Amino acid sequence: MADPLHVEAGELDPEELLTVLEEGKRVVVRTEMLGSDHEVTLRHDGEVYYCDTPTTLHRHESRSEMRRCLDHQGYVQEDDGTREEA
Repeated sequence: MADPLHVEAGELDPEELLTVLEEGKRVVVRTEMLGSDHEVTLRHDGEVYYCDTPTTLHRHESRSEMRRCLDHQGYVQEDDGTREEA
C-alpha cells in the first residue's frame, strides 16, 4: 500500500480531497479537536468513504455525504460561494 498523503485541515478544497480519495489514496488530515492535535484518516474503497477519527469510524455511502462530512468537520477549505458544484 502506498504511503498516505498528509495534509493540514483546510489545506485542500473538497474536490481536490475527494479526487485523491477516489484515486485510491488514503489521506491523513491533521486537525485540532478540543485543544489537542489529532489525525483523521480518510479513505475510499471504491464504494464507501471512511473517516477514521480518534474515537469513531464514520461511513459515507455517497460522494455527497462524504463532502458534507468534510465541510462540517472542517477538514477542507471553506466554500466561498464562488464555485459551482458539479
